[in-house]
Amino acid sequence: MPELEITTSTTAYDVNFCFLVRELESERVKLTPFIPDLHADLYLQGSAAHPELYDFLPFGPFSDVSDFIEQLIQGRMSSDTAVLYAIIDKTRTGTSSSKPTPANFAGIMGYLNTSPIHLSTELGFAITLPPFQRTHVTTNAIGLLLLYALDLPPHGLGLRRVQWQANRLNIKSVGVVQKLGFQLEATLRWDRILPASKASASNGGREREGDPRPGTVGRDTLMLALCWDDWGSERPRVLQAMDRRS
Repeated sequence: MPELEITTSTTAYDVNFCFLVRELESERVKLTPFIPDLHADLYLQGSAAHPELYDFLPFGPFSDVSDFIEQLIQGRMSSDTAVLYAIIDKTRTGTSSSKPTPANFAGIMGYLNTSPIHLSTELGFAITLPPFQRTHVTTNAIGLLLLYALDLPPHGLGLRRVQWQANRLNIKSVGVVQKLGFQLEATLRWDRILPASKASASNGGREREGDPRPGTVGRDTLMLALCWDDWGSERPRVLQAMDRRS
């Protein structure tokens, strides 16, 4: 399977993914494979003071870099069906797009549940740090991942389906991708278990007597997708959104 090895100052890191991993770049945003040795500390610097980033997510917040690597990188990214990208905002003055810094490190996003057999993938692990929210960053990051996934070879992977899942209560997440052409397909009831500490993001259902996971709550998930037969008409809209200046 395709594998990209990146050498950092201290170690060699294998980006093990079932498709070729490329750096993806627009005029204003760059996506580069997330390397813990290069990016984990930057991510924690930008996110540690904002536990609300995880209100609707089944993971986080993280106590430190080791906890982040154990929970997310090792716990959720170890399969070759997933790859995580670091998002770099190229517009931040005085910064270099090739060197991530606290000034331009904008968040994370990636592919998961990818299937070369069925030519499908999912966009997820999408966290834009607060200073970069309500800017061009999220739209450009999603757009770059869509272009690489849905464009035909040699420029893209030629996948047939890209899906997006979000907590039913996460209206902002759903709205962002609907503006880029994703269509709502289903509501998955009781799809995930959340800890009681995230009850505000639950479906509000009561706990049943004798449940094997007492003290936890349930999440309803919205399933959206953008498919190859939508892409011909939606691709120009994605490019237009990526180029929008306000």
